[in-house]
Amino acid sequence: MNNFLITENLKNLDPDIYSLMEIEAERQFRRLIMIPSESTAPLAVRQVLSSSFTNIYAEGYPRPNTRTMSQSKIMDYDYQLGNYRRYSDPRYYKGVEYVDMVEALAKRRCAELFATNGYEANDLFVNVQALSGAPANNAVYTAFLNPGDTIMGMDLLHGGHLTHGSPVNRSGINFNAVHYTVDPETEKLNYEKIADLAFTYKPKLIVAGYSSYPWIPDWVRFRQIADSIGAIFLADVSHIAGLIAAGVVNSPIGHAHIITFTTHKTLCGPRGAVIISHDKDTGDKIDKAVFPGEQGGPHINTIAALALTFKLAGTQDFVELQTQTKKNALVLAETLKENGLRIPYNGTDSHLTLIDCKSVKSQSGVPLSGDIAARILDLAGIVVNRNTIPGDRSAFTASGVRLGTTWLTQRGFKEDDTRQVGQIIAEVLNHTTPYLMCARVGNKTRAKVDFHVLENAKIKVRELAESKQTADKIETLHSHPHSYFIDDKFDGPKVGFNLSGEKIRSFVAFTFSSDFEILKPDQSQLTNLVTSVKTITGTLSCINEELFNFSVEANDAGLAGSWLQNLSTAYTVFDKDLCKKIPGPIKVSVVEPVEFPLISTDSISHTKPYFIGMPAEEDKAALPEFTWIEPENEVLKKTPLNEVHKGIGAKMIAFAGWEMPVWYSSVLEEHNAVRTAAGLFDVTHMGVFQAEGEDAALFLDSVCANDILSLRIGDSCYTHFLDQHANVIDDLLVYRRNQYKYLVVVNAANEEKDWAWLNAVKDGIVCIDCDRPWAVSFGRNVILRNLKDPKEGLDMRVDIALQGPLSQDILLNLVSECDGRRIQRLKRTQLCERMVAGLDVVISRTGYTGEYMCFELFVHPDHATELWNTLMEAGEPLGLKPCGLGARDSLRTEAGLPLYGHEMGGEFNLGVSEAGFMGFVKTNTPWFIGRSAYIKQEMQRQGVVIRFRFEDKGVRMAHHGDPIIDSKGKYIGKVTSCAIDQDGYLTGQAFVDKKYTVEGTSIYIYQSAPDIKLKAPAQLTSGDKVVLPTHAKVIARFLK
Repeated sequence: MNNFLITENLKNLDPDIYSLMEIEAERQFRRLIMIPSESTAPLAVRQVLSSSFTNIYAEGYPRPNTRTMSQSKIMDYDYQLGNYRRYSDPRYYKGVEYVDMVEALAKRRCAELFATNGYEANDLFVNVQALSGAPANNAVYTAFLNPGDTIMGMDLLHGGHLTHGSPVNRSGINFNAVHYTVDPETEKLNYEKIADLAFTYKPKLIVAGYSSYPWIPDWVRFRQIADSIGAIFLADVSHIAGLIAAGVVNSPIGHAHIITFTTHKTLCGPRGAVIISHDKDTGDKIDKAVFPGEQGGPHINTIAALALTFKLAGTQDFVELQTQTKKNALVLAETLKENGLRIPYNGTDSHLTLIDCKSVKSQSGVPLSGDIAARILDLAGIVVNRNTIPGDRSAFTASGVRLGTTWLTQRGFKEDDTRQVGQIIAEVLNHTTPYLMCARVGNKTRAKVDFHVLENAKIKVRELAESKQTADKIETLHSHPHSYFIDDKFDGPKVGFNLSGEKIRSFVAFTFSSDFEILKPDQSQLTNLVTSVKTITGTLSCINEELFNFSVEANDAGLAGSWLQNLSTAYTVFDKDLCKKIPGPIKVSVVEPVEFPLISTDSISHTKPYFIGMPAEEDKAALPEFTWIEPENEVLKKTPLNEVHKGIGAKMIAFAGWEMPVWYSSVLEEHNAVRTAAGLFDVTHMGVFQAEGEDAALFLDSVCANDILSLRIGDSCYTHFLDQHANVIDDLLVYRRNQYKYLVVVNAANEEKDWAWLNAVKDGIVCIDCDRPWAVSFGRNVILRNLKDPKEGLDMRVDIALQGPLSQDILLNLVSECDGRRIQRLKRTQLCERMVAGLDVVISRTGYTGEYMCFELFVHPDHATELWNTLMEAGEPLGLKPCGLGARDSLRTEAGLPLYGHEMGGEFNLGVSEAGFMGFVKTNTPWFIGRSAYIKQEMQRQGVVIRFRFEDKGVRMAHHGDPIIDSKGKYIGKVTSCAIDQDGYLTGQAFVDKKYTVEGTSIYIYQSAPDIKLKAPAQLTSGDKVVLPTHAKVIARFLK
């Protein structure tokens, strides 16, 4: 017989969910959970949540007369069932006779629990159906407000709540929200200012009650303010409902017109919400606003759990819990303050407190952020949340962390225990060093913590946590990856750690001292793992290209495992340069030790450019510098499309040793075609290389300044080749075609030089590091291929660029419906490989024109003409035009894109950051060619490339090298590029001093400045001419 009821136990039925439940229970046992919004629900409450009430539909409410019934009357089955069967039930669904009783019981118990300030249970009107706090507050707004009405609540950044008028919440979208804040001097509520604000804006509703402000509001004063302008007073006491129920803080009952609260914070119940009023008309409006206004059927299992919660909250044990919770919070705040951490709001008289993380600063003054502090504390086993504090401007850059003591107190923590917790928190944060990491836009705050302090804190947290009670019975304590400690004990003489992950080869390269690249599967070598505590010698074994094993003596395994895990998480110090992060994350799994034949007994590679703990070594013979002499090619090279260009009348010129079209009609016409429709460019002269093999990413990450390791299959990135002095060899694009295959597209003018550089690095015959000039690069097993070389056969590729807003429409006309959908899903910089007009093409959404919609099409050179003609035929009706080098240069100049030799490299030898592309340099990696030199140069950099525009049309063209002065005649920089833009103005780029980079700054340019000595002004005579600079203004760095 089929078991449609599915009565089998969870462990057998779904071991995955069972395992997650068990491990989550272990997490709650082994960690100290201090998020003020959380508590642990009693087992009995959780049993009710999984009861037979779970799936019952019950839209509507119990009979109104049950509101004033005693609990015993509500539980009189004979009476209740008799009434239910004789009289029509007000709910929409039948089969709710016991639902009526459980909801009536929950409402009555709630009324009796919160009755105070002269109000009895019969005076209160309770709704327990709101699913959570936000629906509860929204129901109040629905009941009493119209869209556009003014509401007043506390600013979210100062401690308010999303539903109190935040502009990202419906309460701030649908209503005119006015916010009060704390006094900047006292960081407490200033009721006189709140009254003035209320008088000025006349809100229809005022909200008091907060998510992170730690002081209990003055309910009487708020009611006076509300009454003075005829406003509704809503008290949202979600955080302090348990404290109020226990009578350890003042209650808003009788003062607020309406009280809302959630039931899973200090009330220690299920995730639900309650709305209380003391006026029948108000209560009726709220009931209608909840159902049918806000939601449909209530969650009866939650309501049943609420009934139990209210019963438990009426006990003396609950009063003692809440009393101790307040004591613990006060002790926590005092301990943190004693240990040098600033406490926002100057204390607490509730269950929560906060830390101003800005009180932790590096020696250079970089402050710790709330988000990073919360992450590091979580690693230590202390669970908190980032939170805004007064002075913050955005929740995304919160500088505080919020801590609560409810859960700890439930587990039996007293003042001494809480003091220990505060000391652990302070010790961890005070041994955390913030720093700035260069990001794509500006700098990001990051931080690292001392490894030994963190690991000792974890042990202290573990001992505290495991000494206390928990609701769940924990039968098994898990080790890696769930929990790991430096004092972990392991059986056997040796322990193995399997290391795997997408970036594992780079992780191994930087983490271990040996040359892992010589390892083949089923081979081992001796190696060192240098930790901040000691150096551990072990065996590194290659199981396959993406799986390694590190085996150590058992007494070192705890330290080794913790160090490896911490390197993976990237929040502990391992190098004096805090910006360095080991690539990750990786998987660290405890396994049996592995012993393959040893191929090397030297545990240290002396030619590696970097590994953690790398010792200083005596100078060895330096490898020679890379030198390049440009070959003299008397005969211009021709692209596969050369005859096509000549056939349609292109103006041909010499460019980088190639005969190329400069224009077909005019630069401006072709420029505007790209901006309004589409343009087709011959870029088959560009260099197209391919890096292959399991070390392709490792090699490219070493020779490129950007983060190649993080490229997903089908992604690409803009990057640079630097030499060991951080001079720019070239700028380029790298495309990841599949797991071990990367397309590398370089400038045509540098193709031969780049090819020579890459092969010289691969072969280890040129200097790549100033500090270790004998070192060789990582990834030397890479396979390099030149895809323009005829020997590559069918794999050959050249590039044709289709750019402009209609380029996708043109391309879709030449592909199948299925391939078209894939192309439409491509995001900027992504690629795919599809058939275009029957041709095998690599399609990338990249370009050099500044257009959002753009494609580069990599096709076999034998099919370049066919693809070009097909695109032109499909695109001409849409305005597609062939475009030459002139338009390509004007488009990239207008867009603010660099040209090698102008905005970087070349006679000015501008670096990546001087060109304005510092966000494309991954200074957070431990090593790449030119890293240390780049950082030194960045610290000394005085200028940067900007974009400018002449104010008037018809002015002379500026040229590369033309000088620039400021309004006082001071020389401040020089032009790098200039071209006509789509509006007919001359737009260009220039390298200027940093102080002149602000958009709107006036600059003056000497176009085609003569190099002859001019007369001094005092020597001028009638008829003499002087050269005057032309006014221009700095505009946005890139085309908007």
